[in-house]
Amino acid sequence: MKFKRNRALLTLAALFFSAAFGILHSPLRATPGDTSNLQEHIKNLTSVLAIVQQNYAIPVDTDRALYEGAIPGMLRVLDPHSTFFDPRQFALIREGQRGKYYGVGMTIGVRENHTVVLAPMVGSPASKAGIRPGDIINTIDGKSAEGLTTSEVADLLKGPKGTMVHVSMVREGENAPVSFTLTRDEIPRHAVDVAFLVRPGIGYVRLTGFESEDADSDVAGALKVLDVAKLDGLILDLRGNPGGLLDKAVAIADMFLDKNQLIVSHHGRASQERRYYAVHGNRGVQVPLVVLVNGGSASASEILSGAIQDHDRGLVLGEQTFGKGLVQSVTPLSENTGLALTTARYYTPSGRLIQRDYKDVSLYDYLYNHKNPHPTEVKLTDSGRQVYGGGGITPDVVFAEPKPNDFQQSLLRRDVFFPFEGSVGNFTTFILGTKPQVTKDFEVNDAVLGAFRRYLDNKNIHYGEADIAANVDWIKREIKKEVFVSVFGLPTGDEVELENDPQVLKAIEGLPQARALYENARRVLAQRLAAPVAQP
Repeated sequence: MKFKRNRALLTLAALFFSAAFGILHSPLRATPGDTSNLQEHIKNLTSVLAIVQQNYAIPVDTDRALYEGAIPGMLRVLDPHSTFFDPRQFALIREGQRGKYYGVGMTIGVRENHTVVLAPMVGSPASKAGIRPGDIINTIDGKSAEGLTTSEVADLLKGPKGTMVHVSMVREGENAPVSFTLTRDEIPRHAVDVAFLVRPGIGYVRLTGFESEDADSDVAGALKVLDVAKLDGLILDLRGNPGGLLDKAVAIADMFLDKNQLIVSHHGRASQERRYYAVHGNRGVQVPLVVLVNGGSASASEILSGAIQDHDRGLVLGEQTFGKGLVQSVTPLSENTGLALTTARYYTPSGRLIQRDYKDVSLYDYLYNHKNPHPTEVKLTDSGRQVYGGGGITPDVVFAEPKPNDFQQSLLRRDVFFPFEGSVGNFTTFILGTKPQVTKDFEVNDAVLGAFRRYLDNKNIHYGEADIAANVDWIKREIKKEVFVSVFGLPTGDEVELENDPQVLKAIEGLPQARALYENARRVLAQRLAAPVAQP
């Protein structure tokens, strides 16, 4: 039995069993009674594991029983975010923090039980070799990809820099799989994947996460390229951003706030309060700012948007954020595993608790079925506006993303717009040919729409002219986006979509309001500083 190998994990499990039921009261030292209880719990866990190992109906994977059962189960008693990482998960966490990995550089996904290339990354080995969106991964170094998960495929494609991997792809129009020999290289994971002028004088930056050590430098680089000081407005998109490293959220907030303004604070039972301030400040850059958020914006995204909102630095627009305001301290353990344990809670500058209530809620409902909570506290921004805490960040302007209608959903379900040879074929090739001659002036005109109708007919996809007429702008945008993804790469295709994104358009409308908020807050703060101090 693997008791010696897993003793550290058994100790950890017992430790959290004790903590969950209030046995460990002091973070500094344990009393003799506490030590005795801990040893008793370790003994009980060892006994249970021994009985299972010896008597269960089939052989037991001890590592799995601990990694996926005992330890995660006990952590779940504490809160939804304290997490145990097995060796593979912990390696991925470290890889994400480094902001790079070694591989071939392509985004993959599942389409009709196949692993399909969604898009090669610009400048990557996959892109240079000519791999296209829609290619089906057939074999990797002679091993069939059929039946493998995307994670398993990704692991096979990764490897040391300079090593080669042989990949074959099934491609529409080719009678046999197309073979590629790729040399693995460093693949950067940029926290900012799109930054461009969405309108003349209006910049747009999408920040996908804070887990990379380069997240703040990525944002700084994007602002420099956009020449932020000369912009009439800036949109910072945090939609779907799950968070990451606290220091990166602080560093990015520092780029927008005035020097010495509070960004966030945190404190817990065993940790003293710590407050984080803008050290450098925006250095006079006062561009009107709109921050886009939704239910997928969590943790560091909520720290950043909460600081912007509390200081009236910009307008927060979109949907209620997730409400994840628990601080996790990540500790490496034995066997290349790790533990993320909640040690404190985050508070915005006005004192709002970010964390949503998780008591008496199943983990599934907490993660996927949360509804906008009733605010548990009311605070004031710098200018005196009311803001609400205890359930994430409530936008200043609530504007939900429009849902696809029935006709749009029917096309999306059948992957009509994705360049994949499956049940509906490759619409890009059908419309434009096998070697499309497309420039960035390409627009979806009547001729392309006519070809699109023939394409739907050819694939037995039923539609009415009323459906086409009612959705023609959406259809044009989807076609143009996928054509640009196929020809120019994923970021360019994303720009096509974002230029007509309803929430982005609403953000553009909100820039004057964002300017007024900031100017009013600066005026109020100046008046407070100038007011005479009452003498006792």
